[in-house]
Amino acid sequence: MGTFLFDSVVFGPVFSRRLGRSLGINLLPDTAKICNYDCVYCECGWSSQKKEHHARLHTVSEVVSELEKTLRSFRMEGKEIDTITFAGNGEPTLHPSFKEIMDEVIRLRDFYYSAAKIAVLSNASRAHIPEIREALMKADLNILKLDTAVEDTFRMINKPPAGFTLHHLLQNLSLFRKGLIIQSLFVRGIAEGKYVDNTTEKEINAWLEEVKRLAPELVMIYSIERATAAGTLEKVSLPELQEIARKVALAGLQAEVYY
Repeated sequence: MGTFLFDSVVFGPVFSRRLGRSLGINLLPDTAKICNYDCVYCECGWSSQKKEHHARLHTVSEVVSELEKTLRSFRMEGKEIDTITFAGNGEPTLHPSFKEIMDEVIRLRDFYYSAAKIAVLSNASRAHIPEIREALMKADLNILKLDTAVEDTFRMINKPPAGFTLHHLLQNLSLFRKGLIIQSLFVRGIAEGKYVDNTTEKEINAWLEEVKRLAPELVMIYSIERATAAGTLEKVSLPELQEIARKVALAGLQAEVYY
């Protein structure tokens, strides 16, 4: 099984390990991954600058039209939705109209499925931008990425843009004093000829210190589920993930394992 791209603006609902019956919103092109990270474990594969150059983002009107059509149809059919989730083919906050789209999604949610939560899966790299942070703060669930607290590992696993360091990421995460959810993916294996492992004692201890400092409402712990960009990665075992969660719990924070 290879990596994949979402081929529509709205997809699902799918049953998510984290979000229940989740209706996804893909603001990014159907034909290319657009992300300022290039994570070795990404299910959408590697970023392709050539494809991105020609790819077209979904417009605000397209997103609103497709989402309203879907929500209206689902309500008439009696389908249940737990969350409406910004996900898709890359980093959703890269869309230049992310703030406007967030407001429209909230409006439609309130009208059609008022009990559903709005979630954003983000790498938090743009949370320092005021309008992005303002939009994120309107979501019910900000699920923000922190896979490691070691700079070299951060660069190996997440491959952030030039000039963006782990320190910048931790600063951005610190801006969320309320409602922060940390998502952490643990993995080991060969990535582009180098061995990477964020499950060692050194890695976990450093990561745990930052998690304690950030004091999120929840830590989501998981490993790979499908094919990844670097096809030589190993899925971390359930007992190992549970042990990491136990350490988070001993620190007085809530942790959940998804396997």
